[in-house]
Amino acid sequence: MRVVMTSVPARTGRTNEDFTGAVPAAAVLIDGAGIPGTESICRHGVAWDAGHLGGSLLGLPARPPDRALSALLAEAIDRVTDAHRDTCDVASSISPSAAVAVLRVLDGLVEYLVLGDSVLVLDRADGAPLVVSDPREEIVCEPYRSALKGVTEGGEEYRRVLRGLRSNRNRPGGFWVAKDDPRAADEALTGSCPVPGLTGAALLSNGASRRVDLFGLADWPEVLTVLASGGPAEIVARVRRAESRRAVAADDATIAYCTDLGET
Repeated sequence: MRVVMTSVPARTGRTNEDFTGAVPAAAVLIDGAGIPGTESICRHGVAWDAGHLGGSLLGLPARPPDRALSALLAEAIDRVTDAHRDTCDVASSISPSAAVAVLRVLDGLVEYLVLGDSVLVLDRADGAPLVVSDPREEIVCEPYRSALKGVTEGGEEYRRVLRGLRSNRNRPGGFWVAKDDPRAADEALTGSCPVPGLTGAALLSNGASRRVDLFGLADWPEVLTVLASGGPAEIVARVRRAESRRAVAADDATIAYCTDLGET
């Protein structure tokens, strides 16, 4: 499998809280969630958490190869949590968390997993792309985000709304992310497709997918066409131009574009 990756921080000088990496038969993308105040309860930070989670996942798929991706993610969450359980308040509502996208090629199948608001797109030779995304966070959080627009940032009402939003994380009826509880991995979206029917795949953080799902300036077939011709960097450049034109704050933007899926 051939993988081309791009990961760009929201702005120059800012720590990139995304991670992406690959081994011959797997690719991983982690979109770390930066929450104000995290540094007060975790001395390592969101980028450390995302990098360690991604690195742990990349080390697990071949040991043994028949384990489900959700089981591998659960183990990776456990390992990272254990690595700073004694020094940080890992159970706090503002401790580091992340969205996850994983692709693995095994026994003639492309297996995938998505947890949180990352996006995975499979380019099918016959038919429309298969887009794997989890809408739960967006659905649950939208009323809270609307409420935050009408209150003073940092005030008591602002903090109350934020507490309400965070109370929906990793609970039934809410939304699920990789944090301190490995059971969240069981809520990931998973599936598989035969390798011969696929021409490529893309893993995107929500900062890179917004040209489609936030701005509505392209559809997924167009994104895949641009990836094939210009690579991930071109998609991120187009996202940045759209953010600038619309005066929308930039986010870390990360893409892993996978081709030659049958070759490992």
